[in-house]
Amino acid sequence: MAEHLNKPGKNKGFYVRMRFSHTRNKSSSSCYRYVRLVLWFSTSLYFLTSYLISNNNNSSHNPNSLAKTTVSLSNSAIASRALSESEHKPAFLSQQGTLKRFKIYVYDLPSKYNENWLSNARCSKHLFASEVAIHKSLLNSDVRTLNPHEADFFFVPIYVSCNFSNVNGFPAIGHARSLFSSAVQLISNEFPFWNRSRGSDHVFVASHDFGACFHTMENVAIADGIPNFLKNSILLQTFGVTYKHPCQEADHVVIPPYISPESLKTTLNKFPANGKRDIFAFFRGKMEVHPKNISGRFYSRRVRTAILKKYGGDRRFYLKRHRFAGYQSEIARSVFCLCPLGWAPWSPRLVESVALGCVPVIIADGISLPFPGAVKWPEISLTVAERDIDKLGSILDHVASTNLTVIQRNLGNPAISRALLYNDDRVREGDVTWQVVESLFEKLNRRSSQWRVDT
Repeated sequence: MAEHLNKPGKNKGFYVRMRFSHTRNKSSSSCYRYVRLVLWFSTSLYFLTSYLISNNNNSSHNPNSLAKTTVSLSNSAIASRALSESEHKPAFLSQQGTLKRFKIYVYDLPSKYNENWLSNARCSKHLFASEVAIHKSLLNSDVRTLNPHEADFFFVPIYVSCNFSNVNGFPAIGHARSLFSSAVQLISNEFPFWNRSRGSDHVFVASHDFGACFHTMENVAIADGIPNFLKNSILLQTFGVTYKHPCQEADHVVIPPYISPESLKTTLNKFPANGKRDIFAFFRGKMEVHPKNISGRFYSRRVRTAILKKYGGDRRFYLKRHRFAGYQSEIARSVFCLCPLGWAPWSPRLVESVALGCVPVIIADGISLPFPGAVKWPEISLTVAERDIDKLGSILDHVASTNLTVIQRNLGNPAISRALLYNDDRVREGDVTWQVVESLFEKLNRRSSQWRVDT
């Protein structure tokens, strides 16, 4: 799917007719002619320059190359738009929800970086599939531009979570660093935009346990860190904490994990969000009887094991350790849904609980949650400290007897669920990609303000 810069039609040049008043005195006529000549020359030069820049031809494609764009600009003129413009730019959303004036260029990478992975149907449906969904939405969005010269940001579409292990069936991301490095090398060689800003206006998705540290084990992720070539860029990542952490030492936007909208719709058709809830507190997932697993690490920092040990025999708690394909129906029947950390703080249960009307009980110290401007998390969820697991039962009882109705009413706002769900076909008002675009727009304004102060 090659993308070409817009080319002018049959226009061969530009002609500017400037009409002046004839009521001028003779003493100023020569000066007036001089001013008119200067204005005509400056305007013509402006249009001619614009024409030459926009009419560059793309290079021919081969499996490992991109449409190459060449620019001829002075050093002072090639500062990224993301760093130097938008001082007078209005909000990018119109009343009709049309994205305008804010533009993102989506690189047309060779298919080995993305499309080829879609041969596995799981690639676009599992919890890390935000890398696919955001790419597809941007391709069909009004915010997308085919002309990189007018772009505010550049999106680099790389799918790394679709390489599923034959041993356990989970995504194997050992190849992530080399794949990202290869893509960056390609775009920096064939386009000028990466080099002019050192990648600071380029956007990547890192939807894995610890983002662009690319490892599921935190100690290894921390030791490896974020690749240096990505540290100037913007990362869309599910990992986020409120404290300093090596795996978020890059500008980033915290996004929710991917949950299939179709699966949620199917569940809600059978179990409406306002239906009967006969389960008080629910959790289904990995809970180790003996927390020290084969890796030598304690899964969930022992939190899930503590929950099982304390409440496994409590009739208020519906705790299951084994997988069940229809577990969303159990969420739809529950009042409280436990969302303890796993290897990383975030969990797909956060999204599923909100979408299915179950109050999320977040047990992950220091977690940074997605889109706090659109999702008022304190109004729709509970947060329980990991050290307070022994008090969990009494905490839920207290909420159930006091302000549960208010929390459920807040949770029923459809805009909340919309902000945590993806659409694969296009950007829809209020959805995840919409929230991402808003976040990028805010970064653009902050960066341009900083740029003006620095200069």
